[in-house]
Amino acid sequence: MCRSKKSTDVIRPRSSNSKGPSFPPSSRKPKTSKSSSSLSQPSSSTSITNNSVLSSGYFDNNSSYYNSFSTQASKNLSSIRDSLPENPHIYDFSDICLATDNFRSNRFSSSSASSSWLCNLQGKQVVIFQRKMRRPIELADLVHRLSVICRSHHSSLIKLLGVSLSGNYVYLVYEYVHGVNLRDCLRNPKNPSFTVLSSWISRMQIAADIASGLDYIHHCSGLETSFTHNHIKITSIIVAEGSLMAKICHFGTAELCGEVTKDEESSKTLGRSKSKVMKIEGTRGYMAPELQFTGLVTQKCDVYAYGVVILELLSGKEALKFFVDEESGGYQRVSVIDTAREAAAGGSAGVRTWIDRRLKDSFPVDVAEKMVLVALECVEEDPKKRPDMDKVAGQVSKLYLESKNWADNIGLPTDISISIAPR
Repeated sequence: MCRSKKSTDVIRPRSSNSKGPSFPPSSRKPKTSKSSSSLSQPSSSTSITNNSVLSSGYFDNNSSYYNSFSTQASKNLSSIRDSLPENPHIYDFSDICLATDNFRSNRFSSSSASSSWLCNLQGKQVVIFQRKMRRPIELADLVHRLSVICRSHHSSLIKLLGVSLSGNYVYLVYEYVHGVNLRDCLRNPKNPSFTVLSSWISRMQIAADIASGLDYIHHCSGLETSFTHNHIKITSIIVAEGSLMAKICHFGTAELCGEVTKDEESSKTLGRSKSKVMKIEGTRGYMAPELQFTGLVTQKCDVYAYGVVILELLSGKEALKFFVDEESGGYQRVSVIDTAREAAAGGSAGVRTWIDRRLKDSFPVDVAEKMVLVALECVEEDPKKRPDMDKVAGQVSKLYLESKNWADNIGLPTDISISIAPR
């Protein structure tokens, strides 16, 4: 007989998604054939148990997924946090003493103006420089200057991490960069005929890095008024190991050691309001001529020192050297500036013989001549004739690109033909 619509068994549909909630089967079993008895619905308890297993497995997997995601996110945040600028530190003097073993550890370097130690400070490998304060600075002013300097970042500057004060001395903590100074790269006392800067492009890279970093200090450091480095010389340039990129040391030293003062009379002389000037102890060979008359340093003095460094870089010679004159018995002064001017007066031929012989005459002569002229413009005796560092950086960057094009094409000569046939 036909069954009415009302008497038809209704089977509650099961969700196809095993991850969703399960429903107990209907109390009325549907009619099934004998052949399908082995595929009958499992009991309610079995269904719940299996679904519980599936459900618990689902949540366990989700839990491990979220834990893994959270761990990965924490690592990413940690790496981002490490890359962000650190807050400037004013270290306790006891931390400096502990790191340097009460200054008994071997000195990293030493000069008449400063001493330094390579050590571990609060888990970081750093270099600590000891310098004498030129004039007292209030703590609030020091913190402000320190925060501005520590916020400055450039690939050609060695980062200042913080300072510490004790008596008349200030201890500047810089990050440690694996490498050697530019003087040792050019003139190794153990092997004078060898240099790691054996290619023209490597030296142009150094020149461009220094120019870019010094331009940043002069114009982009974020200070309210002009900023002068005051310590540009060949030993204050570190050539990083591996990349051979140049990094400028002692960034912020003049500002934090009280070398910078605001002198209204001097600012009128310089024709700039609120100009920063400083009384310093310079290094022979890198001091601008006007220093012997005024004793004050401006950005033009940095430009002069940069020009001297570039002339040393191109020639491989010292900035200033003295020889014994056998005839008079006195000393003869030889300056790299004087020899460069003589070479430039001789044109391309003069520059070609003046450039460092260890380059083995493998460089673009026209670019080398332009570089010598740029450096000589930087060492003009009249500071008003010296260019600003932004102009110098642009010129050097352009010459670097020309050198790179020359280096890329030097292995593919196109204007000559070679024949191996017998003549």
